Amino acid sequence: MGRLFGTDGVRGLANGDLTADLALGLAQAAALVLTQGRHADELRAQGKRPRAIVARDPRVSGEFLTAAVAAGLASSGIDVLDAGVIPTPAAAFLVGDIHADFGVMISASHNPAPDNGIKFFSFGGVKLPDEVEDRIEAAMAGEKLAPTGGGVGRIRRFADAEDRYVLHLLGTLDVRLDGLHVVIDCAHGAAAGISPQVFADAGATVTVIGSDPDGLNINDGVGSTHLELLQQTVVELGADLGIAHDGDADRCLAVDARGQVVDGDRIMAILAVAEQQRGLLVDDTLVVTVMSNLGLKRAMAERGIRIIETGVGDRYVLEALAEHGLSLGGEQSGHIIFSRHATTGDGILTGIQLAAEMARTGKTLEELGQVMTVFPQVLINVRGVDRTALAGHEGVAAAVAEVEAELGDSGRVLLRASGTEPMVRVMVEAATEKVAQAMAERLADVVREHLAV
Repeated sequence: MGRLFGTDGVRGLANGDLTADLALGLAQAAALVLTQGRHADELRAQGKRPRAIVARDPRVSGEFLTAAVAAGLASSGIDVLDAGVIPTPAAAFLVGDIHADFGVMISASHNPAPDNGIKFFSFGGVKLPDEVEDRIEAAMAGEKLAPTGGGVGRIRRFADAEDRYVLHLLGTLDVRLDGLHVVIDCAHGAAAGISPQVFADAGATVTVIGSDPDGLNINDGVGSTHLELLQQTVVELGADLGIAHDGDADRCLAVDARGQVVDGDRIMAILAVAEQQRGLLVDDTLVVTVMSNLGLKRAMAERGIRIIETGVGDRYVLEALAEHGLSLGGEQSGHIIFSRHATTGDGILTGIQLAAEMARTGKTLEELGQVMTVFPQVLINVRGVDRTALAGHEGVAAAVAEVEAELGDSGRVLLRASGTEPMVRVMVEAATEKVAQAMAERLADVVREHLAV
């Protein structure tokens, strides 16, 4: 059996891979592992129980999974604060805000409604490193905490969870959004009850789509993975910009007034330059992943902003930000992290900061986006190959070197083995779409030839 935890918690088909029994066991194991710190020890010395926050997105399966997680925690002597349906970054913020011992978010992010997931935040609202996840997985096979009588935990509603988070977001702004018309796509997800309120409270005129979650329609034709309706609505209404979240609102993609998509790379470019000009970009450095566009890297170099590159996944961006004490980073997919305001990617925070830069400068989003030129990027997923043989394969390496030599400084190549499937991802960026497509297809053929199973 493979590792239970993936790149962002435990995820799978709800009631298939991810059952109530598994959720219960995970919660019991987490209660054992995540209450071994100084804060929990101090509480016990005072005769108090550790506390955990549990939250979810609107998926129907989140209801029984929340019940299972809460039961597992309370039966382990943890007091549970049920925050209900809120964004993932809200759960992370609240863990730190009330000094809870840890938090549990039940969500499958941008995945379709039948899927779900469980992710944990440690004290302070920080995602768990691999070694702590491994300890939780190992603890599932051992004895659990089993207090009786007054030692069992209580489960209570976290009544002001949304209000705390909204006030936090508004407190990050130094300018009003008056005069901006914003269309917000909530993906029928966790942002529906909060994002429109934050933008409106900040002064924007707000039109909302994708804001009627029924437990089954999350991410269905809306949100950051389906931008068509947002593009259409922004243009039809003559709005200034559109903001798209995913199911748990840790992502933000944008659409300008002409309906053009502004992806995570371009958002990072806009915000990095804005932060640099205001003296807020620590060490004039931006953290990105290997998937970020070459155009972003060139634009940053032209402005004296250094790039630190990580593997794919916002957790690796977070680790680099923490290691170097930096303030801004993110992914092309729209996970943007402001480390002085948040411990994880926050789509609503990103959206209001992007709108604030428009308000601050008086520029349109299209004008701000001209800070970088996007290189055409082609990605081909080559399936049915031995992904484990990619590293160090001489034939594939020679083909990559040949393409890189032909591209010179006008493009780049990235080959990545899938972490879960027999697949290799071939990505090529070049000055034109035609060249990128031809080079990517050429390398995909080489991968099929040498690594076919």
